Amino acid sequence: MREIELKILEIDRERAVSTLLSLGAVMIFDDEIHALYYDMPGQYLKERHTTLRLRREGAGTLLTVKHDICDDRAKVREEQEVTVSDFHGMRAILEALGFSIWLEMKKHRTSYQLAGLHFEFDRYQDAYSFIPEFLEIEGPSVDAIYRYAGLLGYSEGDCRPWDAVQLAAHYAARP
Repeated sequence: MREIELKILEIDRERAVSTLLSLGAVMIFDDEIHALYYDMPGQYLKERHTTLRLRREGAGTLLTVKHDICDDRAKVREEQEVTVSDFHGMRAILEALGFSIWLEMKKHRTSYQLAGLHFEFDRYQDAYSFIPEFLEIEGPSVDAIYRYAGLLGYSEGDCRPWDAVQLAAHYAARP
């Protein structure tokens, strides 16, 4: 499955949520997320532009593999994802196979769905709490994401094709 998403920083959440609800959006998630990112020795996966993530979303757990697709306008990845029944058990299996955690992130996410798009309001915790809340829009195309960003009062220039590491680097570099 292809994943296309953009981040919008420095958001006015209250205004954005009000607009989403007026357009008919439905809240589909409001809970904590705990994500572990894995690689093999020598950054085997990173060198191949691949991400392996184990993530607990509320009461559910997902194992995801993503492969980057080059696109200057958005973060685009080919994604394979499966539900697993046991976060800690899957973690033990990955580590027994030689994978090691290179990044751990926790955040609170509130998600809305509208017209085939997801609108994710994310607020990182713990070591990444210095990152202000932001909005991530995931949709079927960059143009659809730009269209809905515009309806929320944001321009194409407000949209960033960043992953979590780039987002953290952006805020860590600010005085």
